[in-house]
Amino acid sequence: MFDQARSLIHIRAATKLLQNKTMKPETIKVACSNCNLRELCMPIGLSTEELDRIDLIVAARRKIKRGTTLFRNGEKFTSLYAIRTGFFKTSIASEDGRDQVTGFQMAGEVIGLDGIVNDSHTCDAIALEDAEVCVMPFDRIEELSREVNALQRHVHKIMSREIVREHGVMLLLGSMRAEERLASFLLNLVQRLHARGFSQSELILRMTREEIGSFLGLKLETVSRTFSKFAAEGIVEVKQRHVHILNTEALKDIVNPKACH
Repeated sequence: MFDQARSLIHIRAATKLLQNKTMKPETIKVACSNCNLRELCMPIGLSTEELDRIDLIVAARRKIKRGTTLFRNGEKFTSLYAIRTGFFKTSIASEDGRDQVTGFQMAGEVIGLDGIVNDSHTCDAIALEDAEVCVMPFDRIEELSREVNALQRHVHKIMSREIVREHGVMLLLGSMRAEERLASFLLNLVQRLHARGFSQSELILRMTREEIGSFLGLKLETVSRTFSKFAAEGIVEVKQRHVHILNTEALKDIVNPKACH
């Protein structure tokens, strides 16, 4: 998340963590207060002193290569991870051995909340492209949350957002047709990207059609067919992984049909 060491204390903290083998050698010390994604994953309106204290929470920045895991199901939970760059997917192995995608995460979002309940991760987190994350040891977050109310509220907000997301996925899988599922997925994705300064109508899919299908509970053929249907109706333009949304209102109407229809 962050660009350079701000003090000797920061360097010592990073060194200590490296010695404890909680980080890999490629980690780099960084600072929240200088990060351009701060408003997305850190509380707003903190004093300079509070920001300095939160800087100390962030142990390091860690690079994750495309296709490799940030953490695995069953691994001991020690930290939350703020995604600085790149895309991730979370997945669990189904009973028949297939991977079931449970979510997609992007820059400015926090990943690893699944490990809080039982002190071990319940899914795999895999980088869909080269990525960087900021490592935030959870024991230090808990400690500082007791002193900085804004941080405590923010952690609760992140957890609440995850609960709301889970409810949304349940609704998606439980009652929506294929067209509704894909339309909802595209609208959600572009809205999250827009919050990070990207276009409201164009996006590059970091995930495959198969991974989208796994997340939405659809077969690969159904995902491809639905994309083709949207394209034929002039709702989207698709060129491999590049998607241009031509009619946002039509997508919204698929998810929530107007009463007059």
